[in-house]
Amino acid sequence: MIVFMGSGFMQAGHGVRCEWGPVGAARLAEDIACLVVVDILSFTTSVTVAVEAGAQVFPYRWRDETAVLFADQMDARLAVGRSMATETSPWSLSPAALRRAPFTPRLVLPSPNGSTIAASAGGSTVVAASLRNSTAVGGWLADQGYGTAERPVAVIASGERWPDGSLRPALEDLLGAGAVIASLRRRGRDQLSPEAAVAAAAFAGVTNVGTVVADSCSGRELIDGGYADDVAIATELDASSVVPVLISGAFTAAG
Repeated sequence: MIVFMGSGFMQAGHGVRCEWGPVGAARLAEDIACLVVVDILSFTTSVTVAVEAGAQVFPYRWRDETAVLFADQMDARLAVGRSMATETSPWSLSPAALRRAPFTPRLVLPSPNGSTIAASAGGSTVVAASLRNSTAVGGWLADQGYGTAERPVAVIASGERWPDGSLRPALEDLLGAGAVIASLRRRGRDQLSPEAAVAAAAFAGVTNVGTVVADSCSGRELIDGGYADDVAIATELDASSVVPVLISGAFTAAG
C-alpha cells in the first residue's frame, strides 16, 4: 500500500494528463489549468443533452434534502434517479428521459461521481465531456490554449462504484477520456502523460464504440434494467458540438 504520494502522481511536466475518480481529480487539480470530467453512462452525457437543448445544469453531489433546498435557491428543477422519474418530475440522470422531458432552463443534476469531480477543480476551468462531444471538447480546449506544459489539462475518467463505495474503473469512461485526449492530440497537443497516451490508444483500438460499451459491465447493467436508449445516446460518437463549461456554478454552453 502506497501511503506517501509525491509530485510524480501529478503527472507533472505533461500538458495532457489522465486520472480516475474523485480522488485522482482532487490530486491533479493542484497542478492544472483545466479539468475535464468524463462520466459516460450518466452525468456528462446527461449534461450534454440538457445543455445542447439550452439549459443550464447545476452539478450537486447527492440527491438528498439539501439538494431540494439547493434547487429552490437556484430556481431550478431537481433531477431524480433513473427509476424515480414520474410525470410530475420527469427530469433524471437518464439522457433519454431528459430528451423526452419538458424543457427547463435550469436543472440541478445530482451525481456522486461527476458532480463530485467537478467540485474538486478549485480555481480551474471545468468542462463536461462525453463520447457525444469529445472532438468538440478537444478542439475548444486547444483553441483556449489548454493542453500545454504551461496550461495543463487533466481528463478525469469518473468510473463507477462497487457496493462498498470503492472506485470501479469503467471501460466506457476510459474510452470517453481517450476520445477527448485523441482529439487534443489531433490539434497538436502531444505532450501526453503515459496515462493519457494509453487512454487515447485504448480509444483508437476500438472499431465500434457502441457495441463495446453496450457489451461492457455498465452497459449490460443499464440495458438489463430497461435503459438501452441511454446506452445508445451515450455512444452517439461526436453527435454534438456543444461544450459545457462550468460558469458561476452551472454548466453552460461555451460561446
